[in-house]
Amino acid sequence: MKFYRKLLFPLVPVYYAVTWIRNTFYDMGLIKSVSFNFPVICVGNLSVGGTGKTPMIEYLINLLKDDVRVAVLSRGYKRKTKGFYLANNESSVDILGDEPYQFYSKFKNDIQVAVDSDRVNGIKILRSTHDAPEVILLDDAFQHRKVKASFNVLLTTYDAIYTKDYVLPAGNLREPKIGAKRADIIVVTKCPVGLNDVERDNIVQLIKPLKHQNVFFSSISYSDSVTSINSNIKLDEVTDFTLVTGIANAKPLVNYLKSKQLKFEHLNFPDHYDFIQKDVEVLSKKPLIITTEKDYMRLQKQDALKEKLFYLPIQLAINDSSKFDSLVKQFIASKR
Repeated sequence: MKFYRKLLFPLVPVYYAVTWIRNTFYDMGLIKSVSFNFPVICVGNLSVGGTGKTPMIEYLINLLKDDVRVAVLSRGYKRKTKGFYLANNESSVDILGDEPYQFYSKFKNDIQVAVDSDRVNGIKILRSTHDAPEVILLDDAFQHRKVKASFNVLLTTYDAIYTKDYVLPAGNLREPKIGAKRADIIVVTKCPVGLNDVERDNIVQLIKPLKHQNVFFSSISYSDSVTSINSNIKLDEVTDFTLVTGIANAKPLVNYLKSKQLKFEHLNFPDHYDFIQKDVEVLSKKPLIITTEKDYMRLQKQDALKEKLFYLPIQLAINDSSKFDSLVKQFIASKR
């Protein structure tokens, strides 16, 4: 734990009490949650920072889009609009936020994407649209208790398991660990490739899942090429470049690129960073820029960067994916 966070430790009981009381009131029905009679799947976490929600949402989209009508509903963090907005051909990253815009850019022919900080309102509007979705995926809504999701997927990272953490401000947990009881599936994300059974068993013992909960492990698979609006380049053919990241945890990506013996400088910005003109001027002087897909959504609108800007695609790989897929599909079938 960092020194300054140790100084904040006396505030932990206050934050713990407030969030515990809030959740208890929801659990007891003293604060109302709205449930729906069709499948609503929530993907979220207990921790602040990046646990891999975006790759998980995309995994679920690919799993479901050919069988049912799917919509993704997100808060649209840092967007410059308010209220409900349904993505369309006029949408931009400023209108939707970076992650919803990424979903729309990749899957606009297959799904609906909407943003609304009031998830109850967003769900009701989506269900009133033409070709209303049969399944709604809620992005980062585990603490949004106003909606009682019918299926919860909780993510926690391999190098920061929530059971070993504290609530804010000393730790990174948004709510006490007991909140994990609401999960149907717990996924340990960003695992090293080749994680063995003994290591997985040790983590399961740390998590102590309830009888109704299943624990899975996932890792990130990186593409062997970087992509731009016009072309692809094999990573092995890339020489010097600048890596630009505005994500919560760039360490796995940095380690992967170093493992490929690539030479690069790393410009690391805060998560969901809104690049300003001064940043663009600096980046425009770089011969080649590689970034994440989420950062690409924000940077691609800059004309000065279009010819030199590439992103590295990723995919989520889940151990025992057949069981994971079956649990999700069985749940949807039971709700339909």
